[in-house]
Amino acid sequence: MLQALEGITTQCVAKQDKGTTGNVWSIFLAPGQIVKAAQKLYDAEYSLEDVLALDFEEGFLVVYHFNRWNIEERVTLRVLISRDDPTVPSIALIFHGAEWHERETRDFHGINFEGNPNLVPLLMAVEDVDVHPLVKTDKVRKSIKDILNLGEIISCTKEMEELFAETEAEEASDA
Repeated sequence: MLQALEGITTQCVAKQDKGTTGNVWSIFLAPGQIVKAAQKLYDAEYSLEDVLALDFEEGFLVVYHFNRWNIEERVTLRVLISRDDPTVPSIALIFHGAEWHERETRDFHGINFEGNPNLVPLLMAVEDVDVHPLVKTDKVRKSIKDILNLGEIISCTKEMEELFAETEAEEASDA
């Protein structure tokens, strides 16, 4: 596994095909682990590329892309959060550029980045603070397992295995 994240409690770790995904590692974390993971990546000289969110049936998936200048080892951290309480800790105090990305993600999806020092609207008008244009309706929202391919699973919790189980079974039957 990625040595920089040793000691972090993960939900799923998967090696990915860099040629297909652009990533070397895909790692699912619980919201409470994102700050610790970001600090470890910062200490290992990773840079934050972006923060974004995807709206799935299962909730919002907050996605963080990291890479290093000297070694091609792009890492994607993924945090699945509830639509009922779309809150995740901010990493802006570790990666200062995250402040902008978190503000944009809040504008478009309504996700609260707890601890962001400046979580004011970035692209949306202040009077539209409750308008989030990238939140989908139930009718068009897709399941995470229909969109996301985990790659070569190194370790996974039972909950994450169950979340993706149907896709894995369908892929096996297609072969």
